[in-house]
Order: sequence, then structure tokens, then C-alpha cells
Amino acid sequence: MNNHPPRILGIPNRYLILLLIILQIVTWRMIAPVLPHIQVAPEKYPGYDWTNTMSAMLLADMVLLLIAISVKRAVSSGSMVPQGFSGVIEAIIEVIYNLTESTAGKFTKKIFPFFATITLLVLVVNWTELIPGVDSIGFLEESDHGHPVQQVMPGVYTITNDQTGGHEEEVAAVEEAHDEADDAHAHGFALIPYVRVLSTDLNFTVALALISVIMTQVIGVQSLGFKYFEKFINVTALINFFKKPMGIIDFFVGILEIVSEFSKIISFSFRLFGNIFAGSVLLFVIGTLLPVLAQSIFLMLELFVGVIQALVFGMLTMVFMTQAASGHSDHEEENAH
Repeated sequence: MNNHPPRILGIPNRYLILLLIILQIVTWRMIAPVLPHIQVAPEKYPGYDWTNTMSAMLLADMVLLLIAISVKRAVSSGSMVPQGFSGVIEAIIEVIYNLTESTAGKFTKKIFPFFATITLLVLVVNWTELIPGVDSIGFLEESDHGHPVQQVMPGVYTITNDQTGGHEEEVAAVEEAHDEADDAHAHGFALIPYVRVLSTDLNFTVALALISVIMTQVIGVQSLGFKYFEKFINVTALINFFKKPMGIIDFFVGILEIVSEFSKIISFSFRLFGNIFAGSVLLFVIGTLLPVLAQSIFLMLELFVGVIQALVFGMLTMVFMTQAASGHSDHEEENAH
């Protein structure tokens, strides 16, 4: 029986981790971390109209395609019991289907594809934040509003320390050098990542929210026909106003329903965007202030937040679609009884 501890390159894992921690502390003391450049809008690559969030979108699409191909191969193999990665994916899909069936009932087959697709897409997009290099590896772009930098070694720059003595004179000297000559060291620089988490781009969250809300209306019309629009414009309440004056309340409730549909777009968009963007900023700040070990704790937190946000977005979409598909039919049946 082999009782040797797990090894990598012949080195026990615990010693390898300790060595990496020591190297991280040494490099942190030698080269100060560059202060993060935080920007809400996605950054464009120099000379191109392509943004770093578009690269993240391609990355997420490739991951989803690879997942689909791996599961298809596992199913095609004829194995009755999925194992490994395909088994995990099947378990996730089964949980999503059971949730849809318990809520949507007879509308499950119509709503399940939207619930599953949105949940898996948002989950993969959110978890790209955990990939090393995403949001942290990129190129330095000269910026008039950036921070003064100094070159540590060829190709490596660090921010001047604003807590040391003589900082004012140092900044003044840098600004004077910048005015007298076009010295690259006197400019501010912004680190533009090659890949930025797609959920931190408001364009993506708004587009996904529009798809969710619009398809909710489509499913409502498919299930109830044009009667679905009585939810928003209750003409019957106006016609029977003199017979049932209190029916005017139903008419104004319909107007509130219209406002509610638009508010769903805002709620969907900013909930996902705000949580993931805040998580990215938190990782930037912690990585700058205490880059040794501390980020690992918050990476676990972001792992959990990514799952929760994916489930929230998908489940709310499923619930709203179920409500649109059922419409007032249940209410009318109750009145008939």
C-alpha cells in the first residue's frame, strides 16, 4: 500500500505550496503591484473595435461547446451510467429539469430550454473570473489620467508609493519631466486585460435581460393567444365600468404590469452586473493590498456568488415564463368554481 503524499515534479504538495508562498512574498517585496485600473465600460484593444469582453464571450461559448461535445460523446458511447464530467453535467441538467417541472407543470418542455441555457451560460461566464490571467494579464496603455509609474526592470512598471516621504517632490519631478520631454516613465498607465469577465459588461447583462423578458411575452402569447395582453390593457374593465366601477382598479393594475415588465429588465441587468463587477473590484483591491493567500478566500466567495447569480437569473426567468404561460386561466377557473 502506497502511503507517500501526493507529489508534483517529485516535490510533496505541501512543500510546493510553501515554496510558492515564499516566492510570492519575495516578488511582492521586490516589485510593488501595479494599482488596478477600474473602468465600467469594456476596454477596446488598441487599433481595433474588439473589446476584451468580446474575447470573454468567445471563451465562454467555446467552453459550452466543449461541454456539449463531451456529453454527446458520453451518450453516444452507449453507457447507461454517465461517469466523470458528463455525469456531473447530467446531474445539473436533471436538477434544473426537476425545478422546472415542479414549478411550470405542463409548460415544462417549453420553458426548460430557456432556464437551462441561461443558467449554464451565466454560470460559465461568471466562473471565467476564477481562471488565472483573466482580468489580470494584459497590456499597459498610456493614459493622461493614470497613475505616475516608474520602471522597475525592462517591461515591468510599478506605481510610485504615495505614502513615502518626498512623494510631492517625486510627483512634481515626474510632471516637470513630462512637460519638458515626452518621457514614457512620466505618463500614467492603465493595465488593459486581454480578457475581462463578460458579466462585468452591462451590454451583455442588458441583452440577456431583454431576451428573458421578450421570450416571456412570446411564451405568454403562444399559450394564451391575444388574451395575454389583457394582463396589460384590461379593456373589459373599461367596458363594464358603469356596471362594476371597481373594475377600474384592474385597468390601472394592468398599467402597473407594463411598468413591471420594464423594471424586470433593469433588475435583471444590474443585479448580475453589480454583483460580478463588485466581486472583480474586490479581487483587484485585495490582490493589490495583500496579494499573498488573501485572494484565495475571496476566490472561494466568488465561486459561490457565481453559482447563486446564475441560479437567480435562470429561476426568475423560469418563474416569470410560468406566470405568463398560465396567465389568468387559474384565476378564471377559481371564479368558475
